[in-house]
Amino acid sequence: MDMFAFLNLNELALGLSNLPMFPYFDMAHYIISVMSLREKPGALDVSQRSAFACWFSSMLHCFGGAVLSALMMADAPIAPLSNTTNLLLASLMCEMISVGYLVFYCPLDGVYSLASVWPLRLVLTGMKEVTRTWKVLGGVTQAGRKYKDGLFVMIAVGWAKGAGGGLISNFEQLVRGVWKPETNELLKMSYPTKVTLLGSVLFSLQQCGFLPMQTHHLIFIYTLFIVTNKMRMMLTSGSSSYPFSELESVLYKTLFVRPLTFSPLADSTQGSDQTCARQTNPEEAKKKD
Repeated sequence: MDMFAFLNLNELALGLSNLPMFPYFDMAHYIISVMSLREKPGALDVSQRSAFACWFSSMLHCFGGAVLSALMMADAPIAPLSNTTNLLLASLMCEMISVGYLVFYCPLDGVYSLASVWPLRLVLTGMKEVTRTWKVLGGVTQAGRKYKDGLFVMIAVGWAKGAGGGLISNFEQLVRGVWKPETNELLKMSYPTKVTLLGSVLFSLQQCGFLPMQTHHLIFIYTLFIVTNKMRMMLTSGSSSYPFSELESVLYKTLFVRPLTFSPLADSTQGSDQTCARQTNPEEAKKKD
C-alpha cells in the first residue's frame, strides 16, 4: 500500500509478520488464558477437588481454538496436543498460575500475585492479542489450502481457531461440573469472539483476492487495532465496549427486530388456535358464546 510506503511502515509491517510467537508470546497467551480461568466462579474449588479436571479445562482454554478447528477440518482433535514442548509449557503455566498444586504452596500466592500486577498484566494481555492474529491467519490459510476459494469455510475455520476457547466454553464448563447453556457464546458473543470473527472475515477476503492488500500490511493493521483497543478497554476500568457497537446496534435494529406494526407472535398464535377450535368444534363454540 502507498500509505505504508509514505509512512515508512513497510519494514515494521514485515518485521511484525515475521515475529516468532514461541516462546514468549505463546507463554503470555497461556498465562492470561489460565488466569482468566482461575478468576471464574468456582474454579479454585474445582482445583481442590480434582487437579486433573482443572488441568484439562486449562488445556481447553489454551488450545481450544486448535482443537475446534481440527474437528472442523476433519483432523484429529488431539493433534494440537502432539507438540510436547507447547503442551509442557502450557502445563507449566497452569501449575504456576492457577490450577496446579504450586499455587497452594507458593507463599502468599506469589506467582499469581506477580502476574496480576497491573503493568505486567497489561503487557501480557497485549502479547496474547498479538497471538490472536496468527491464530486467525493460520486457520484461514489452513482452510484455504484444503478448500481453495472456499470463503465461508475459511471464515469459519479462522474464527474457530482464533476464538475456539470461547466457542467451546460450554464443554469446558462441563469438565468443571458446570452446566449453563444460557452462556452459549453464539447467543451472546463476547468481545474476543466478535473481534476474531472480524479478523477472520478480513483475512479470508484478502486470501481470496477480494481485499486488495498484502498479507503483512493486513497483519499490521489488524494487530494494531486489537492490541490498542484491548489496552483501551483495560485502561478504562474494564470497559467491555466494542468499537463498532453503535453500528452493530443500528444494523440489528434495522435487519432483525420485528416491526411494531405486526402483532406479537404469541397473540397471533392464540388467535389462530381459537379459530381452529371454533372450526373443529362448532357446537362447543356456540355454547361458550
